[in-house]
Amino acid sequence: MQTLYKILAVAGLLFSTGCKDILEETPRDRFEPGFFKTEEGVRGGLTGLYAGLRRLYGQPYYYNATETGTDEYTYGSQADGNFRAADLSGLGIPDAQNSRWDVLWNTAYSNINSSSGIITNGTEANMPAAMIAEARFFRSFSYFLLVQTFGGVPLDLGGGELAYNTAPTLSSVRNTVPEVYTKGIFPDLLQAINDLPDNPRLIGAVTKNVARLTLAKAYLTYGWWLQNPNSVPTYPETPRTDPDGRDPQFYFQKAYDLAVEGINNPGPYALQPTFYDVNLAQNDRNNEIMLWADHTESNAQYSESNITGWDGGEAQNQAVWMVTWYFHSLKASRTTGTWNPADALFRTVQAGQSYSRPWMRMAPPIDVFTKTFADKTTDSRFNGTFTTAYRGTWYLNASRASEMTLYGANFLPINQNEKVMSFLTTDPGGINYNESQATYKDGTEAGYLPGRADYVVPLDKISRNIYPGLWKLGSYRKSSDYNDDKIASSRPFNILKFSEFYFVAAEAAVKGANVQAGKTARDLINVIRGRAGKWKFDVAENVAKVEDNSAAMIASTPATIDVNYILDERSREYFGEGYRWHDLARTQKWEEYAGSYRISSVAGAAPTVVQRSLPKYLYLRPIPQGQLDRMSGDADAKAKYQNPGYD
Repeated sequence: MQTLYKILAVAGLLFSTGCKDILEETPRDRFEPGFFKTEEGVRGGLTGLYAGLRRLYGQPYYYNATETGTDEYTYGSQADGNFRAADLSGLGIPDAQNSRWDVLWNTAYSNINSSSGIITNGTEANMPAAMIAEARFFRSFSYFLLVQTFGGVPLDLGGGELAYNTAPTLSSVRNTVPEVYTKGIFPDLLQAINDLPDNPRLIGAVTKNVARLTLAKAYLTYGWWLQNPNSVPTYPETPRTDPDGRDPQFYFQKAYDLAVEGINNPGPYALQPTFYDVNLAQNDRNNEIMLWADHTESNAQYSESNITGWDGGEAQNQAVWMVTWYFHSLKASRTTGTWNPADALFRTVQAGQSYSRPWMRMAPPIDVFTKTFADKTTDSRFNGTFTTAYRGTWYLNASRASEMTLYGANFLPINQNEKVMSFLTTDPGGINYNESQATYKDGTEAGYLPGRADYVVPLDKISRNIYPGLWKLGSYRKSSDYNDDKIASSRPFNILKFSEFYFVAAEAAVKGANVQAGKTARDLINVIRGRAGKWKFDVAENVAKVEDNSAAMIASTPATIDVNYILDERSREYFGEGYRWHDLARTQKWEEYAGSYRISSVAGAAPTVVQRSLPKYLYLRPIPQGQLDRMSGDADAKAKYQNPGYD
């Protein structure tokens, strides 16, 4: 099957912002209305929709918006104002100017308008209904992201509701949340499920089950919105009632039924045999991944980012940079007894997923490791998520390939590929962090223990300056061009996974959906937990590890599970993948889960509790200032367009 390379071909959203469009190397200021009436136009427009995914997924500011301020991430020591404000811990408040949800607004509306152009005009090109259904998917997928983030948003971009807009307009009216769901999301996805094939027309293209999963998630989220357990405000103001008179239970049932249908009719998708397999770079685009924002290291045009050197544009996958600490600052000595420093860790991509470019904009709080991932031995997901051991990679630099040994903590020898730095499960006591002792660490916060050559930091005393990296998203390259560490990741960024069917159905069951035999909430979660108990490889020890703890994992699942348990499991399964803010916003558990967190001021210090301020208006993100600036009307009109709380 042909791979779906996603060339930049995005129609500029005239309602929101303009952009330069490239389709088959042909520059366009915008797509003319007649273009989508041709086969070339439809195919090019669809290619552009897939390309649009790269402007969200892996984009560092959007990644920050979906993770920082949750229980998964706080700001790191090198964070700028955007990251610090997103943490909501007293260093700024997200507003219309600094909230980076503008990345979503601009990208989503560009995709919506292109989708509408294809849907409106594509039939004149005699294009198959299945291809037009791909556009329906993208329009509804974009609206689903928008409504979760901003509340009610405009369905009319200037040409009428859900119509293709061909001329600039300076006015805009927001629809209500129920209108967005019942007019802009549900009908398109239902039609897409009907018209899309079971198997993708190209590798990576959307299918019937991709639409099923998205609709099941939309039903689940809308059910929560109607229920509104914690009285979170909505905007534009509207009663929390469904236009068709259906109650939340109807939508929870629909979510459950549709998710189970997806499980029972998997098409080309399936769970990978182990959690390690899901996230291993050499196994990217495996059949558990249903939708991804693609990249390639073989062609800069098709990746929309440089494949050598710095600065590949707005479509780069740089997410993992944000959560990687400056591990390369750790030094070792070329001689024993006398400090003769040398780099021990190179961030060369040849070293594998653990050694991505470090920017230290985001750091995980301590409770990630003491609570979320409390089980580090039976459950493989901690090991398959984080980098907790950093091994000597100096020899990958050609000029130092002959250096067989350096001397680390206590001037003990470290051979090539042996541990230079380790994160310990808990503080064993006796760690020395004093740089004036026999070992000098060149400014890092790592400590050392008697008899160990590797530096150490306990996971219950990490800081914003030193913490485990995110192995699952780590960079990887197949080619021989290893030494340019400024290259963004050429791996795809995963968006939708087959495993989510189990979580959606389980959550709907907890919310009261009638369940099928063998598919209770506990049954469904145990499929995921059973898989998590199966080990294939130990990332920290860098050795094969074949071990099956699935029975123990299943046995330890509570007899009755609740929403909190599902949220905990979702974090263990999808940690750091951009799910978390949407999960906490949907369930209205944001303050409960992320109202405070713990982190040490420096590694080894007693953890400090940091309080966050999470007033309920923050459940809706601010309409971007750029959108307001482009609109006509006085200050009062623009203030009414903005979500309440963002003055």
